[in-house]
Amino acid sequence: MSTESTLREEIARTGKSLFDRGYTVGTAGNISTRLDDGWLITSTDACLGQLDPARIAKVSLAGDWVSGDKPSKTLALHRAVYDHQPEMRAVVHTHSTHLVALTLAGVWQPDDVLPPITPYFVMKVGHVPLIAYRRPGDPAVAHQVRELAASVRGVLLERLGPVMWHRSLREASAALEELEETAKLYLMLRHQRIAIEPLDESQIGELRQTFGARW
Repeated sequence: MSTESTLREEIARTGKSLFDRGYTVGTAGNISTRLDDGWLITSTDACLGQLDPARIAKVSLAGDWVSGDKPSKTLALHRAVYDHQPEMRAVVHTHSTHLVALTLAGVWQPDDVLPPITPYFVMKVGHVPLIAYRRPGDPAVAHQVRELAASVRGVLLERLGPVMWHRSLREASAALEELEETAKLYLMLRHQRIAIEPLDESQIGELRQTFGARW
C-alpha cells in the first residue's frame, strides 16, 4: 500500500506528465487518489503541470478539508466514484482537446462516445457514455456518475472533457490517454471522410476471451 507522501508525489508527477504532453492546459483538470482515512485531490485552480505535493488537498472520509490548499470544486464528482466503487483508488479529469472537440462535433452514440476501432481502446477503456453539459461542479453530474460508476471506467462531460477512474493512478491516467488518442484518430478519419469500420463482434469476443476486455 502506498503511503500518503508517495501518493502526493505520484499525483504531482502524473499531473506534470499530462500537462507537458498537452492532455490538459492552464488550470483545467483535477486528480484524486483514495487514502485509508480520506482522499487526496488537487486544489481549486491548480495547474496540473506545477503541483506542489505538500499543497495537494487532503479531505477526510466525512468530506472535511483537512490540509493543503482548498479542494477542487469537483470533489463531489470524485466521491461519487469512490463511494460506490470501493476498489477504485484514483480518478483523473482533464479538458483534453480532442475529447472536448468530439462533444462539440458529435459523439458516435450517447452511450458510447467512440466506436471500438482499436483493440487497446476496447481493452483499456471500454464503454464511455456522454453526460450532457452542466456547469463545472454541478452536483447533478456527480449524481449521474454515481449511477454509472459500477458499469464503466469513465464518462465524457460535454464541453468539459473526460473523467476516468481505475484501481491505480497509473491505470486511470493510461485509460484517459488511450481515450484521448482514440478521439484524435476518430476525428481525423472523420474529417478526411474515411469510412471507419469498428471491430466486429467476433474480434471483440476474442479480446474478451483472451484479455478479459469489458465490452
